[in-house]
Amino acid sequence: MEKLPLLEQYHSRLIALEGRARLTAETYGLEIRRFLEWLAAENLTVEKAAMPELSRYLDKRRSTDHIDSRSAAKAISALRSFFRFAVDENIRPDNPAVLLEIPRRGLHLPVTMSREKVDGLFKMAESKTPLGIRDRCIWELIYSSGLRVSEAVSLNLQDVFLDEAVARVRGKGSRERLVVFGPDAAFWIKRYLKDSRPALAGRVRSAAFFIGRGGRRLSRKGIWKNYSHLAALGGTGSRLHTLRHSFATEMLAGGADLRSVQELLGHADLATTQIYTHVNVSLLRESHKQYLPKLRGYLK
Repeated sequence: MEKLPLLEQYHSRLIALEGRARLTAETYGLEIRRFLEWLAAENLTVEKAAMPELSRYLDKRRSTDHIDSRSAAKAISALRSFFRFAVDENIRPDNPAVLLEIPRRGLHLPVTMSREKVDGLFKMAESKTPLGIRDRCIWELIYSSGLRVSEAVSLNLQDVFLDEAVARVRGKGSRERLVVFGPDAAFWIKRYLKDSRPALAGRVRSAAFFIGRGGRRLSRKGIWKNYSHLAALGGTGSRLHTLRHSFATEMLAGGADLRSVQELLGHADLATTQIYTHVNVSLLRESHKQYLPKLRGYLK
């Protein structure tokens, strides 16, 4: 594609000059690649694209790719960033993306699963082959520690401390934090390190904790694909991120304070964590029944 060198230059700027996290640079890069391909299909150029063309591109993303308001906001942020780059590189004199309005994000309650449902789903997973053991280990760790998928794949061997049941995680903005994991996750980590990882690595030495065949670091896409197959098999239709949501909800339901859950999840803003306080309505009903017995007949 004619604009690929420009895309590579933009990606290098995000990493080297702006100090963006690699995941952010990757996300912005994918969005701008889509945009440049759309410009080429429309016989448009970066130099001539104006706000109406950007609006048409976003309309296409909404209608064809069915992106929600949150994804649209990310796309606009990427476009603003890219056209700032274009201005700094004297490709064009202005940034038309600043005229785009960021959509307001509504309150979307996270989808969660009960502990029983998660346990039932995991038991359906194939866990005898090296790949099956690895996948079960990933899912157990994500659920036990509330990891993001990107955090799980970025783990290195030196980041996991089995004796202390602690892992060192690099989250959004390259912020590091410590997370703890429970006995189920510890069991599968031990089994993965003993029976699965050596078989997958062969003679290849890799610092990555989770690897595929040949010792290469496992990708987010690979984990998503494997979990989607399991979710379809279990009839849940849930996304892998549901495990993280379920972890947070279970922690709060078990009596953990909001600040502790915020720290474990790696949220920069407490308001992000507070959404989980809206989830467990059934827990509120049980509290009413326990402390206000006169209402038993009305709360059904």
